[in-house]
Amino acid sequence: MKLGNFVLLAILIGFMAAPAMAGVKYMTGGPDLTAAVAGSNEFAPGQEGVLKVNMENRGLIDMKFVQSGIIERDDLPNTAKLVRVTLFPGDSPLIVKADPQLIGDIMGGKTVQVSFSIKVPNDAPTGDFTLPLEVRYTYLRIAEQYGQDAIQYTYKDINQTLSLPIRIRPQAHLQVVDIQAESLNAGTEGYLVLTLKNDGSLDARDAVVRIARNGNSPVIPTDSSIYLGQFPAGDTREARFKVSVSLDAGAGTYPLDLSLLYINHEGDTVTTDLITVGVPVGGKIAFAVVSDPAETRPGAKQVIEVEYQNTGLAPAREAQARISAVDPFTSNDDTAYLGDLAPGEKALARYEVSVDQGATAKEYGLDSEIRYRDALDNNVLSDTMKVRVRVVQGGLPLVAIAAIVLVIAAGAGAVYYFRIRRRKQG
Repeated sequence: MKLGNFVLLAILIGFMAAPAMAGVKYMTGGPDLTAAVAGSNEFAPGQEGVLKVNMENRGLIDMKFVQSGIIERDDLPNTAKLVRVTLFPGDSPLIVKADPQLIGDIMGGKTVQVSFSIKVPNDAPTGDFTLPLEVRYTYLRIAEQYGQDAIQYTYKDINQTLSLPIRIRPQAHLQVVDIQAESLNAGTEGYLVLTLKNDGSLDARDAVVRIARNGNSPVIPTDSSIYLGQFPAGDTREARFKVSVSLDAGAGTYPLDLSLLYINHEGDTVTTDLITVGVPVGGKIAFAVVSDPAETRPGAKQVIEVEYQNTGLAPAREAQARISAVDPFTSNDDTAYLGDLAPGEKALARYEVSVDQGATAKEYGLDSEIRYRDALDNNVLSDTMKVRVRVVQGGLPLVAIAAIVLVIAAGAGAVYYFRIRRRKQG
């Protein structure tokens, strides 16, 4: 026998000896979905977050046939297909903030987790509640084979409601009833007076209210916590904090974070969620030079007068002004006491300055600043201002010229008076 014929015969014998491929036919079994809250099912009034639910398919296949001539099925009868889950609040005070969730197929023996955004109102009553969980899916009910190469699938839609038990536990809750700012301006320290209420359902023991800076807010706590002691549900307390405000802050309302630390009825230490409040801040205390430019001349030594005004929104106490004399000016008397300045009030300062003989005739700007005390007796330095001084080349300053004119006029009047008197005597 030729080698090629021998190989062909061997292949044919191998095919005849191989068993026919067997298919599988499932006779019983279907999906069996259950639901349970993942983790703790306890929530507190005012809590907002994500409720995670484990969806488990406990469906089993009880019987199957394996034999030749059966076409393999694409789906198993215990697979829940196209699962869609919707959470409802039911008789609970819970607020569900999530649309129906599509989680695809869940095979038998598998678990899939689905999440829902929820919120518990601050005034939610405590107790046990049940959340209805509506589950919709389809599964392979019948797979009927026709001949050796055709199969017809029949699916069935299921709509069932599962129950999720939850518990809302009692908890203290912090509410800000009123906010008052005392002497709180940009660049200074002041007091923040808060009227607080425990609007929760639990009496807070050893309560401590805390404040904290919110991000890059210019309001920065100096006192970070105050002990309130017993803080019963429904009670109101006043807390007074010292805070500071950044110098670069403008007038406006800025955020500040608050929380309440307390011991609950089980002896556990609990911290409430942060709440953010708006703190009213006034503009910084500011000053301006409101007088006209003083005039002098090269080589002169004289007293110049500078008028300042408090252009801010808060009083400045014990204000003291100062100028910085630079070339061609010198001064041995560069400070002046202004006293207390209310918003809008003005004060006059007098400085003795000397001008170099070779000074150029033009207008100069001398730096000036005011040191003062705020409402909490903090020592504060103002922004730098410009005091304008005009150097006039040659001649006398306008003030000196005016004085000479007055002297000349007075002398002329005296001469005229004596002449008239002589005529009357003659």
